[in-house]
Amino acid sequence: VQLQASGGGLVQAGGSLRLSCVWSGSFVSTDSVAWYRQAPGKQRELVAHITGGSTQYRDSVKGRFTISSDNAKNTAHLQMNSLKVEDTAVYYCKVNCRRSWTAPTQEYWGQGTQVTVSS
Repeated sequence: VQLQASGGGLVQAGGSLRLSCVWSGSFVSTDSVAWYRQAPGKQRELVAHITGGSTQYRDSVKGRFTISSDNAKNTAHLQMNSLKVEDTAVYYCKVNCRRSWTAPTQEYWGQGTQVTVSS
């Protein structure tokens, strides 16, 4: 399974960006999609997660970020509003897919897209 993340860029604080993730390959289902981020010198952290229509967010992005996915189209988005300088990081998309109906889910990662928020 290959993933392509896009939509990152440079934006002023208070602005918005919409990240996209598209995945392809040999699989029968996508069980969940998640966005992570990693700032310089920090550990990678979970930003948002969606599975079966249920979403979860880390506290610092609640009310500002919205995750969505269309598993039929193998596409997911992370809408980021009211961006803050501390949101600056490389954002990664991760999907959990099944290669067959009897196989366990496996996780696959995209290459990351840089988000830089200036003050």
